[in-house]
Amino acid sequence: MNDLIMLKHGLWVVVADGEKALFLENHGDVQHPDFRVVQEMEQENPPTRQQGAERPGRYSDGPTAHKSAFGETDWHRLGKERFADEVAERLYKNAHRGAFDELVLVAPPQVLGEMRKKLHKEVADRIRAEIAKTLTNRPVWDIGEILRA
Repeated sequence: MNDLIMLKHGLWVVVADGEKALFLENHGDVQHPDFRVVQEMEQENPPTRQQGAERPGRYSDGPTAHKSAFGETDWHRLGKERFADEVAERLYKNAHRGAFDELVLVAPPQVLGEMRKKLHKEVADRIRAEIAKTLTNRPVWDIGEILRA
């Protein structure tokens, strides 16, 4: 994919992880991109050990006294999946109202995979690139420089 196409004026870039998402729009041009925050989403998602209150449940293996435990639920992972749903829904609403024509997704590989599963066709058709990186804690100007490089 050509960098000149990827960073053109009006391009949206969504930088997300399992807890934060930045929706950026390029107000500059190909040579001098100027990304600005259009929207921001954030959710509280503490580690599973802080979310689980009890031991995993148990179930009977039949008429014997033996009982087996259910696997522990990974609440943190489920929170990330729910957040990917919310980001995908927000993207759909923005695409449907014509807020962007082209989109670049930047997220860690697992989050990118979850988002990809949830995206509506109207959004998926506008994706020009996917970048498997964690950039949510970087300043916006730095994200622009990384994308340009």
